[in-house]
Amino acid sequence: MSLSTFTYNQPFPLENGEELPRFELAYDTLGTINENRSNVIWICHALTANSKPQEWWPGLVGEGKVFDPRKHFIVCVNMLGSCYGSTNPRSVEPGSKKPYGDRFPLLTNRDMVRAMDLLRQKLGIDQIVLGAGGSMGGQQLLEWNIMHPELFENIFVIGTNAVHSPWGIAFNEAQRMALEADPTLWDSTPDSGKKGLEAARAVAMLSYRNYQAFHQTQQDHPDKLINYRASTYLQYQGQKLSNRFDAQSYYYLTRAMDSHNVGRGRGGVEEALSHIRARALVVGIESDYLFPVNEQRRIAKCLKLSHYLEISTPFGHDGFLIEWDLLDDMVRSFWNNNT
Repeated sequence: MSLSTFTYNQPFPLENGEELPRFELAYDTLGTINENRSNVIWICHALTANSKPQEWWPGLVGEGKVFDPRKHFIVCVNMLGSCYGSTNPRSVEPGSKKPYGDRFPLLTNRDMVRAMDLLRQKLGIDQIVLGAGGSMGGQQLLEWNIMHPELFENIFVIGTNAVHSPWGIAFNEAQRMALEADPTLWDSTPDSGKKGLEAARAVAMLSYRNYQAFHQTQQDHPDKLINYRASTYLQYQGQKLSNRFDAQSYYYLTRAMDSHNVGRGRGGVEEALSHIRARALVVGIESDYLFPVNEQRRIAKCLKLSHYLEISTPFGHDGFLIEWDLLDDMVRSFWNNNT
């Protein structure tokens, strides 16, 4: 395992017309690139994950797993705006010598992908045998394949969409309202926004799981009057995230997700997706209420070389992080049939 930092010391124009004077990306690699540089797997992480996929996708990444560092050179980048080593709102602005805070510019998935592609060029990678990503990572992978359709041979996307829905935007706005209700959000102290982030995460968990999941795992004794399991579960999840993630990054990353629309400026979604050349495994999660399966079916329908599958799980959107055995079998079968 190798953790590195890519530094780009030039102005980086953003989709909204602003620019970053410079930026840094933290990234991890696993395994060794082969002589003809043909064994690269690039994994794009979801909203609050990091550049260590072996930690959050342990059933898929590791020795003997479908993404095996003994065979593959695996790259994962901490997305621009995130708090695990990449330039984010807590970073020092070169001009003012102060943290950006609420002056940090709006980022989009396209900006994040363009930053990753600069790293890809720096690493001398001209071909990626497989790209993988779920949720926001899947959104970025679609963007990347539209920008550079010759780059990827195969892609695996799960629980994602081509356009972020009004439903998804509404959940993100509710989370930002929770963040903004914390008066410390834009303070420069390390724990600023912590309580707001805990409340935001509680909102998010309602979209990541569903009625069935809570019914199965959070039942209480009928005589109980306080301290319900569902209540303490949301409190725990909020505290768990606030102990490892930053409220200001969360605010900006949800705004980036809201802006996701692969068809913007490209003649519409169908036209944009039609340019993707990679063989694609598109997976929906039948119990996902945040990214419902009709969104993945739309992607698969528009791609020239796609195979669509669904997984059945009670865990909703979080199924892409939990159902490792199902996903391992799907990816192996897809890959074996295309290599």
